[in-house]
Amino acid sequence: MPDTPRPSPSRAEGADEAWGDDPGGHPQPRTWYATNLVGTPAWVLASADFNAHPHPLHIVGTREAHAGLFHLLHTSRDQAEAAEVFMHYMSLAFGLQPEPSATVSEARRWRASYIKLLQGWGGDSNGPAGAVLKGWVESRFGIVPCYHKGLLGRFPSPAWVAYMEEKATSRFHNNCIHQQLDLLFEFGQWVIRRFRPFGDVPSIALWRGVQRVGEHEALPVEGEGEGRVLRFNNLLSFAVEASQAECFGDTLLKVRVPLCKLLFFPGLLPRIPLSGEGEVLAIGGDMAVEVCRD
Repeated sequence: MPDTPRPSPSRAEGADEAWGDDPGGHPQPRTWYATNLVGTPAWVLASADFNAHPHPLHIVGTREAHAGLFHLLHTSRDQAEAAEVFMHYMSLAFGLQPEPSATVSEARRWRASYIKLLQGWGGDSNGPAGAVLKGWVESRFGIVPCYHKGLLGRFPSPAWVAYMEEKATSRFHNNCIHQQLDLLFEFGQWVIRRFRPFGDVPSIALWRGVQRVGEHEALPVEGEGEGRVLRFNNLLSFAVEASQAECFGDTLLKVRVPLCKLLFFPGLLPRIPLSGEGEVLAIGGDMAVEVCRD
């Protein structure tokens, strides 16, 4: 993350200047992706303007490749039944449960799964599971992370090397893990539109506790007012309630996050630890925030 704040582009004009290499010629990682697999330019997705005026996002080819799953989902009577259909399909499609006839060694064989990644994120978002999830966001949305165990600034750097090693680790990055996450995202978006768990709104207010607002890069905001735009990581956790976020820092940030950027939210799937903690996983980038207690 650069020491000097850079403006977040709000339109195509000036985007190259705002997101280009710095004058010294050092490559800025956020310029790595111009497009992605969701059909909207990466710099647009990462902007606060997109959050204010979101539109639906789909990972190209995912629903088409698994048309049978979404056909079954459409027959579900409620969200709970849909979740069971989804988890059963994922178990069969990716071999997440050992066969009854499997030997002991076969049953113990590690197979990466979206559930293990979510559990790993819940334990440590800066661990190998967190790196794989952030790498998935890179691949599908084109938004580069800005933190993993340390600031990910100019490339190359020791921090970038460590992150790239972890996101490619075979312990978590196997068994078509990106395709599993594609399906998790598409399922979540299907649930949002089918069962309206958040109501008929484009975005919801979520909370994040931090030690100091200054830990995040602040971006200039046009016009008067107390609003701030902060640059967040490409994937981050929020809390549904302010009281749930207080334990993570003395300062509470209130953010309106588009529903189309949600990867996981409470009630989406049963028996996932994050659900009991009211934790939401969302695609990040530049976000307008309201500092509620400083």
